[in-house]
Amino acid sequence: MNQTTIELKSLEFYARHGLLPEEAALGQRFSIDLNLRLSDGLQFQSDEIDTTINYALVYERVKDIFLGQRFNLLEAAAETIAIDLLENFPLLAEVRIKICKPAVPVDCICEHFAVEIMRCR
Repeated sequence: MNQTTIELKSLEFYARHGLLPEEAALGQRFSIDLNLRLSDGLQFQSDEIDTTINYALVYERVKDIFLGQRFNLLEAAAETIAIDLLENFPLLAEVRIKICKPAVPVDCICEHFAVEIMRCR
């Protein structure tokens, strides 16, 4: 099997997502990891961008979605991003998205809370 994965790790955004009014008013930092599995059997000897996925364009789409609308649920944000990427990148077979929220509105000491989803064609 000939399998290729592209990873975009720790994309940092300041946004106003969350259920609480304080989260909408103040905003907070989020981190997003993406793993993009390309269609099986792709060959890259031509060294041309049209044989793969342009990860700069992926980043721009993720940024536009994540900063362009407000989500109550990180699950909804991840789902929206996954659907968009699968629709707009035909060589994408599977996308795994993890969204981390370091400043959780919970009385606990932790690194972050996160949501991870995987969607495929």
